Formats: sequence, C-alpha cells, structure tokens
Amino acid sequence: MENQFRNQKAPMLGDRRAAKNAAFHEKLRQMALPLAPLVQLTTGEIHPAFPGTLLNFWLLTDAQLEEIAHFYHQRTPCRWTFHYPCPIVWSSDMPLEEKRRRIGRFIGLRGCETPIHVKTEEEIMQEARQARLSEEDEVWKRKMRFN
Repeated sequence: MENQFRNQKAPMLGDRRAAKNAAFHEKLRQMALPLAPLVQLTTGEIHPAFPGTLLNFWLLTDAQLEEIAHFYHQRTPCRWTFHYPCPIVWSSDMPLEEKRRRIGRFIGLRGCETPIHVKTEEEIMQEARQARLSEEDEVWKRKMRFN
C-alpha cells in the first residue's frame, strides 16, 4: 500500500487550479484542441513549426509566422498562392498580432477574420450631428430658392 502512494504523481499546477476553477479548466481544454496540419501543395510536407494545438498557435513567434507564410506560398505570391483553401495577403511589416490573425485565417481558425469596426458612441453622435446639419442646410437651401 505504501508503494501505491509513492508511485502516484503529484497533480500538476494546472490540474490543481482546473479542479478549483471551471473557467480555467475550460480554457485549458480549449488550448489543448488539436489542429489539423496543412500540407504544402508542391511537396505535401507540413511545416515543422505548424502548430499542433491551439496553444501552440498562440505561442508562434514573428519569425515562425513569417516562415509559415513563406512555406505555404503566401509571403511571396506565385502560381500556388491561390490554390490554398483560404489564401491571404501577407506583408512582413505587419504587427505580430495581425500576422497571427492572418495565419489563423489561413489555417481555418474561427475568429481570425478581418475585424469589423464597431463605431464608438462618440462616432455615432458625430454622424448624427453631421446628418442633422446637412438636413438643416437642405431646408435653408429650399427656402432660399422660393424667396
């Protein structure tokens, strides 16, 4: 019986936290999701840095994202670029998060689409003011024509 306790591994830190926190447990489960590898059209090979899990995707460095884009014919357009299921426009001077978003879209991850600009309350108020002023101008123009 004593050997039984010695052979048991102590729970890892993530396991202990996950046992206490349902949201943390769910996030760990999500990050462990496997990603289906994408093969290069010309050779049928998978890039060595291709992320095997969602966590690995979020850990890709700028250099790895550049290599992946080049490997899959996205960095320098050629005849193979648009034969992939979701080709992307690539620029090496993009910020890291933009590169990650585009590679995510390229490999089929949901939520990596081009962000939609949501107007702020101030922008909405400014548009309303401009529309009101434009309407007032039209009213004055019409009045001036009839005088």
